Amino acid sequence: MKILVPVKRVVDYNVKVRVKADGSGVDIANVKMSMNPFDEIATEEAIRLKEKGTATEVVAVSLGDAKCQETLRTALAMGADRAILVETGTELQPLAVAKLLRAIVEKEQPGLVILGKQAIDDDSNQTGQMLAALLGWPQATFVSKLQIEGGAAMVSREVDEGLEQLEVKLPAIVTVDLRLNEPRYASLPNIMKAKKKPIDTLKPEELGVDVAPRLQYLRFEEPPRRQAGIKVASVQDLVQKLKNDAGVL
Repeated sequence: MKILVPVKRVVDYNVKVRVKADGSGVDIANVKMSMNPFDEIATEEAIRLKEKGTATEVVAVSLGDAKCQETLRTALAMGADRAILVETGTELQPLAVAKLLRAIVEKEQPGLVILGKQAIDDDSNQTGQMLAALLGWPQATFVSKLQIEGGAAMVSREVDEGLEQLEVKLPAIVTVDLRLNEPRYASLPNIMKAKKKPIDTLKPEELGVDVAPRLQYLRFEEPPRRQAGIKVASVQDLVQKLKNDAGVL
């Protein structure tokens, strides 16, 4: 079974994101970029399935400009077999990403697609669901445990009430959550080997997909700073503060 893993290049989660002075977007000049953390978890899970003998090949896919090759090299260093870059300078929105991935899936014919549940830059949490709808495949989202048996995926997914157990027939779409695994660090030898692994480059036009944005962002603003808290001496003081100062009682 072949597993396809989409990976996204995003601002590193340790970086404090800043909005441009004119409010037109996020300032990423000279900012450290890395693989989306949820996509790291998806890549790790795909590699573990291959190590168990469940999967025969892991293919990493990224969509964006040429710099996304760095993210693909990270996936290759972790253990992916090969990579595909759909190169475009257009800012891709979730529907365009899902359509591009559908074209890649139809070309590669994987038995399973594992995605991070969301990207930490836009937090849309839409691509996996849209891809499943476009393909007409079953899906399992927010997965914290995954097991493949007899042509089906048994998953535990996190919901408000706790854990939900599902079985979905393959081929299927799975989006993963934080508690699924702990991604490995790529060793130096594997990083060197990754430089020799193939990355196929395609254009959206070759896949017959229109990636023009459907949504227009008008303005970006940083969230307001939180005001400093105060200490109160007693419950009575707390009630008075809430009633007179905060006006919530």
